[in-house]
Amino acid sequence: MLELDIYIVDAFTQQQFKGNSAAVVPLKNWLAPELMQNIAAENNLSETAFIRALSANQYEIRWFSPLTEIDFCGHATLAASYVIFNQLGGQGEIEFITLKVGSLYVKQHSDGRIEMSFPNQCPDQVDPQQIPDALLAGFSVTPIQVLKNRQAYFAIVASEQDVKSLSYMSEQLKQLAPFDVVVAARASATNNEYDFISRYFWPANGGDEDPVTGSIHAGLAPYWAKELAKSDLVAYQASQRGGILYCRLVGERVLVSGFAVLYLKGKAYI
Repeated sequence: MLELDIYIVDAFTQQQFKGNSAAVVPLKNWLAPELMQNIAAENNLSETAFIRALSANQYEIRWFSPLTEIDFCGHATLAASYVIFNQLGGQGEIEFITLKVGSLYVKQHSDGRIEMSFPNQCPDQVDPQQIPDALLAGFSVTPIQVLKNRQAYFAIVASEQDVKSLSYMSEQLKQLAPFDVVVAARASATNNEYDFISRYFWPANGGDEDPVTGSIHAGLAPYWAKELAKSDLVAYQASQRGGILYCRLVGERVLVSGFAVLYLKGKAYI
């Protein structure tokens, strides 16, 4: 029988039962992809991160939703970093080596906030004539602009209230596969806490609505940095659980940071 350590961490929050939960499974050697997928499905969280140490400060990382392996996941990277720093004795800067998006660099600040350095994933404008019908039919609000990067469509809407109140149709959004879709807007003039807010939907790849999505802020932050003419931004993902992300542009990198809270530490028996 294979015995594996497993941690569940709430990411992008300082409160349990908020933010986005991820499972983290440290490995000495990679398991078969089919087995990692089965473990992720059994966990039934938006992501399970598997990490394998190459040295004290260098790890390989792979992410699995309950349905499929994912190219890039921010909140599960934050959760994995939390485990390394707070459970496995890690110190200094960590390098995560990924299959699809190059190296990710992570460090922990003295206040506990974990900062991740992502490649800039700024989206490109979609020609209005090329916007998929399924995207327009998938939401109760019509976007004022649509963009796209390697991960998702970006539907920019007119107001914060539009983001919070919109309804969606999963069957329509599934037709956008392999792309997900994020809906975003500038924070209202009376909102002094955040610069922009968003919601993220991925029925083709993991579930209907993701509670907090770190990876998409590698695209959202550069977009809103241009729109708002500022390089330091605070974002709120307006899901039912909600989460806060601190974003900063530095050259060709996007720094996305947040807090995390341990929920569970245990063993999996395979």
